[in-house]
Formats: sequence, structure tokens, C-alpha cells
Amino acid sequence: MITDTFQLRPHYGEVDQMRYVYHANYLTYCHQARNELLRKLNLDEVVLERSNIILPVISFEISYKKPAHFDELITVKTIIREIPKVRFNFEFEIRNEQNNLLIKAKSTVVFVDSESRLPKKIPEFIENIFKNKFKNTPL
Repeated sequence: MITDTFQLRPHYGEVDQMRYVYHANYLTYCHQARNELLRKLNLDEVVLERSNIILPVISFEISYKKPAHFDELITVKTIIREIPKVRFNFEFEIRNEQNNLLIKAKSTVVFVDSESRLPKKIPEFIENIFKNKFKNTPL
């Protein structure tokens, strides 16, 4: 299992009339956290694009528990439980400074060739990164 955390403070424009973070912004927060984890694995979007790989989202599930507020420090935990094949699954937990669970989410992306726009098996160089990371990650 691979985990990572990403912290942010919601901006004023991300809050709705009820003074809660607008629900759709959590999708953006999860996307940012996913990208930061991939960057730490040397798989940022620049590397993927140079390899003619894109990762379109094919599903996203979210369960709201409590609202986040403007300028509140929140932590997004990203979890990868298995080495991807064609589909690549991510789990997310967002918590506030008091460690209250705000949301749980799951996202699935798929490896796609950027030229043909067809799904493809995980490229070998990416699979090797994950095999090494999983091998060196304590249970």
C-alpha cells in the first residue's frame, strides 16, 4: 500500500452561501492530492505526457461526512492499495485540523494512449516504479 498526504486551505471563492466548502471543490482537492503523490513517484503529468500517456477519470465516488470551511487547514490522504493494471484506483480521506473525517472518496483512472485514445496496459516503466515502491513499503 502507498499513502501520501497533501495539505491545503480552502480559498474564499471555494465556499458557498452556507459558509461550507462547495461540494464540487472536493473533487479538485482529490485531483491535486493524486497529482502530488504521482509527482513524488516521478510520474507527474509532464512525464506521462512525454510517454504519450493520459489518465482520464472513469469513475469518482464521494461520501460527505462533515463540511470544511474557508481557510481551515485540511489534509487529503491518498491511498493506492494495489499495483494498477489498466485501471488505476485511488482512495482519499480528507480531514480537518481536529482530525475529523470530512469526506471519503474513490477515484478510478485508466491508462490511455494519448494518440490512439485507447486504453492500454500499465507501461512497464510505471509498473516497475510501483513494484519497487510496494516492495519497499512496510505493511
